[in-house]
Amino acid sequence: MNILTISKICIFSFLTFGFHVLAQPAKSTIPSLEVHGILWDQHEMTIGEVKRYAAATGFQSAAEKTGGGTSYELGFVKKPGWTWRTPYGVAAGDNEPAVHLNAFEAQAICEFFGKRLPTDKEWVEAAFVEQRKSPPAGFQRGQRYPYPNGSTPKGSHCLSSACGNYKGLAPAGSLLRGDGHVAAGTTQPGVNGLSDMGGNVWEWTSTKVNSERITRGASWWYGPEQQMEGNVATKPENTVVVYIGFRCVRNP
Repeated sequence: MNILTISKICIFSFLTFGFHVLAQPAKSTIPSLEVHGILWDQHEMTIGEVKRYAAATGFQSAAEKTGGGTSYELGFVKKPGWTWRTPYGVAAGDNEPAVHLNAFEAQAICEFFGKRLPTDKEWVEAAFVEQRKSPPAGFQRGQRYPYPNGSTPKGSHCLSSACGNYKGLAPAGSLLRGDGHVAAGTTQPGVNGLSDMGGNVWEWTSTKVNSERITRGASWWYGPEQQMEGNVATKPENTVVVYIGFRCVRNP
């Protein structure tokens, strides 16, 4: 074997190794739980994780490109400077849920971490049907609950005293309704040990209804009735708004 042949083999091996490394998905820091044979992020996607995605890919969201996302104030109102980095127009903590991201952006971020958006069916089963072998007090294996937090919406974050006693992170005076989301994963774990499935922010699914996507879980902007299984809300796939986020899942 001559030097030229050896050099070619080395170059090929290096390129193959480099491609293999680059092709590996980034490792998420969000803890996961297995529910119905699927690994679920225990809480919503965070700003910190999206920062990692943006640093690696140069990602710029639709809200950033157009000057800001939206909020609902008797109609959707554009909010200059409100993006996933600054959900209420000011810098936010890395542990806050990533909002102002449309369904396509949410899917791409999940894929970066080797994951995907859940289907609506998967989301419903994980949110309402307890599957743990030995669930804690208040939950029973195989039981279907009316709320993602169990028999009541207590422990979730919503626009009602029927939910938990949480204080949202929106700056005073920035919203006409509610006080915004709380940090991801700080709400009380509910069915299957998942946090934030009821309230905090809506979550994109991969399921389409005509030209829109189903979102689940309601948010801090709504009362607990929107968290229930029968409430099937849809949004245009390009919606970027302050109360819609997402979480990712993957098959083991």
